[in-house]
Amino acid sequence: MKLFFHKAANWEYWPFQVLYFPIYFLWAYYALKARSVFFFNASNPKIKNGGFMMESKKQIYDLLPKKHYPKTILIHENSDLKEIVNLLQKNEIGFPLIAKPDIGLRGSGVKKIKSVSELAAYAGKANFDFLLQDLIPFEKEVGIFYVRRPLEKNGKITGIVSKEFLTVKGDGKSTIEDLIKQTPRFELQMDALKAEYGKQLLQVLQKDETLNLVPFGNHARGAKFLDASHWITPELTEAVNKIAVQIPEFYFGRFDIMYNTLEELERGENFQIVELNGAASEPTHIYDPKHSVWFAWNELARHITHMYEISAQNHKKGVPYLDFKTGIREFRLHLRHNSKIIKF
Repeated sequence: MKLFFHKAANWEYWPFQVLYFPIYFLWAYYALKARSVFFFNASNPKIKNGGFMMESKKQIYDLLPKKHYPKTILIHENSDLKEIVNLLQKNEIGFPLIAKPDIGLRGSGVKKIKSVSELAAYAGKANFDFLLQDLIPFEKEVGIFYVRRPLEKNGKITGIVSKEFLTVKGDGKSTIEDLIKQTPRFELQMDALKAEYGKQLLQVLQKDETLNLVPFGNHARGAKFLDASHWITPELTEAVNKIAVQIPEFYFGRFDIMYNTLEELERGENFQIVELNGAASEPTHIYDPKHSVWFAWNELARHITHMYEISAQNHKKGVPYLDFKTGIREFRLHLRHNSKIIKF
């Protein structure tokens, strides 16, 4: 009951359909202007469906400069374990590593894999293609939303989110499970944490000992999102621009980046791109608990307007919108795939 009221009182936990309900009307307006429900397809022409649905993470990684993302291999559904291990060795990817669906769903199915036996369990259960990826050595994570008009040389950063991982700190007497229950945000993840860690949650951490239970910054997996848009500087914008303009026909989306220090990131040093998200990207700085739902709606509307304007400009240059029949088919595939990931 405590968690129910916590979710009801904090809009950041509202169901996606409820939060986005007012935005559907704006979407309908732009769809009428574009004469296409699926106008987003033209926002990033080189990414499938603009990056809104059914886009392959591996195909997006292949568009990025290789030095800016971790070593990554694609594993097809029902691949033999021996073949998978050989691919890891060939690509010099060791344990621990990250496994995640090639076509993702807001962090679902992402898991840190520590051994061949854990890999076997993941591969045996996955009924979808997935990626295996080097563990990124940097501890901090940030999401940087980037927008560029097709006729402009440089773009701009429209929002930054910093992320606090689901990390507990020991007091020398409480179990990990007790520490989790001290924070409602963490306790909401209890079922998933019990499934992953089991009896390990009954261990007692030493005083001031920390344990990162979910080593990736995903809001749906318990990370706290903080609005860091005040970090936007000419130096950081220039650093992000240098990366973005190397990505063929990329104009709208969010870079999720792990980095060492902000100063190094501004210089384009010591960072790696966790993911690049396209048309379905959220300006995730809205989820800072200090913001009202009115702020969130305003930011969502601002970014959908950017997406429409970019799509319309690309359409004038000859990029087609997704036709209705194809769009409906892709959307149905998207729903079926999401169902697989949720069950997983």
